Amino acid sequence: MKSDIHPNYRPVVFLDQSADFSFITRSTIETSETIEWEDGNTYPLAKVEISSASHPFFTGTMKIVDTAGRVERFERRYGRKRKADGPAPAETPAATEPAAATEEPAADEATE
Repeated sequence: MKSDIHPNYRPVVFLDQSADFSFITRSTIETSETIEWEDGNTYPLAKVEISSASHPFFTGTMKIVDTAGRVERFERRYGRKRKADGPAPAETPAATEPAAATEEPAADEATE
């Protein structure tokens, strides 16, 4: 097997900042922070925003997390792009006007 092509696979502590919950597992994630774990050893620390302790599926509560403006960043990257040489396309008149109401004869008015 070739040497020095695989990432370092080691124990890492993941800390859920919103629920103050941490767990240790093996990972290849690169971190610059460390933490002393319950067993007295020092491990790399990876901070996460959501884990099983704070995810709505596991907790049954609804919580909105938008710490880094993810929606705006997504729209900036993948949103609709306008042409630089002209204005944005206008909506069609049929789409902006309300649909015409059709009148039906009332149930008490009988037609012959």
